[in-house]
Amino acid sequence: MKKASSPIHAETSPSQGHSNTTPPSKIARVLGHLLSGYTLNRFEAERIGDHCLNSTISTLANSYGLTFSRTPEKVPNRWGIACDVIRYHLPESEHRRAHIVLRMLSTRKARCKPEV
Repeated sequence: MKKASSPIHAETSPSQGHSNTTPPSKIARVLGHLLSGYTLNRFEAERIGDHCLNSTISTLANSYGLTFSRTPEKVPNRWGIACDVIRYHLPESEHRRAHIVLRMLSTRKARCKPEV
């Protein structure tokens, strides 16, 4: 199980280049990150554009049937004071289903893409 740092954290802003491809949705970014073997807590998820990780995990669990491991931990907030958060992990047993969900999310996103 890997903690947060991964290539997905190398974010680019829309002004850094124009592309005809639609960027992955927030839910797809989070799922792809967890499928890569990484874990996330709410502060780390901010770096990949998720401002409410618990809601995203809830959607993935309740709407797509995925099960996540949850580990409570204390991390320093921006003032250095310890706060309680949950670290989410996608167990290996969920990877097959998660790949199917990620493919479905990517297909749906491509279908909904407006013609330019």
